[in-house]
Amino acid sequence: MVSVRVEDVWMVFGKVNALRGVSLQVEEGELVTLLGPSGCGKTTLLRIISGLYRPTKGRVYFDSEDVTDKNPWERNVGLVFQDYALWPHMTVYDNIAYGLKIRNVPKDEMNERIHRIASVLRIEELLDRYPHQLSGGQQQRVALARAVVINPSVLLLDEPLSNLDAKIRINVRTEIRKLQKELKITSIYVTHDQEEALVISDKIAVMNQGIIEQIGSPLEIYNHPATLFVADFVGQINIVKGKTNKRLGENEVIFDTDVGPLKVHTGGEEYSGEVYLAFRPENVELYRPNNPPVNEENVLEGTIDTIQYLGNLLRLDVLVSEKKIRVELHNPAKRGIYSPGEKVYLYIPPTMIHVLTK
Repeated sequence: MVSVRVEDVWMVFGKVNALRGVSLQVEEGELVTLLGPSGCGKTTLLRIISGLYRPTKGRVYFDSEDVTDKNPWERNVGLVFQDYALWPHMTVYDNIAYGLKIRNVPKDEMNERIHRIASVLRIEELLDRYPHQLSGGQQQRVALARAVVINPSVLLLDEPLSNLDAKIRINVRTEIRKLQKELKITSIYVTHDQEEALVISDKIAVMNQGIIEQIGSPLEIYNHPATLFVADFVGQINIVKGKTNKRLGENEVIFDTDVGPLKVHTGGEEYSGEVYLAFRPENVELYRPNNPPVNEENVLEGTIDTIQYLGNLLRLDVLVSEKKIRVELHNPAKRGIYSPGEKVYLYIPPTMIHVLTK
């Protein structure tokens, strides 16, 4: 196992700064996900770590060794790509064996390692087949086996599940996480899928326009977003503009907003000028007029605009002073039927509102 350290990395393509001073620390055995929209620089950063790109500026270290100028095969990295990149004229066995042959691994050891990883990934019965005879999920398992069988120091995965159907994607990501934990391989995973990142990661680095906006555990990224971009990109969220109206003691502030005054537990932070108040739809409590909330503060009156039924989840957009507030109700069968145009009350707990300034 090794750690990976990226220090002040820049990557310039012509006039485009694809990466702008990125620094990242990945500890031994961790799985860190680079999450962000298309064009944010996450694949460029992965390619620099792999050795496929040399950065315009900055250094890459595996443990204390500077590998910035080393080729991919000198870094002992395992690579898994979006398009699988399997050799079509080779059997599954030979595809998995490719990296071992290059490394002159003895035949008996090679055979043992291939069968062991094939067993872990449940592809033993596929070893004599060719890629065109496999499903997408099976091809992805073969690509993963080929990357892992070489015992890489670092495993790098670039959007490995984006070509798979939803159900298969869930199964394969579970296998990837299980395998990574079992083998304790330091891994860096690129995706634009928020759910995937939350499920699979020890830490998430949220990227935007060539920089890392926030690094933290899935819990930290979701519940305590550091910037407006992170809050908006990761999961569903409501964001309203606010301005300080009154401070209530050390930890509470009332903000004037587009939907009315909202009290927030701020933890003693001081705010001036315009801010953004962010709160998750699942933290908004919904009440009917015949059963209003007992709280007097942070209660908003609105009208249901749209309803989305998602099986285990009911997603409603409620118009409050011409602004839509999203509400999510889990296990909707127990909540009764709601209709567009229905009058409702919303209660937003002060502890569930985050104040963002950028």
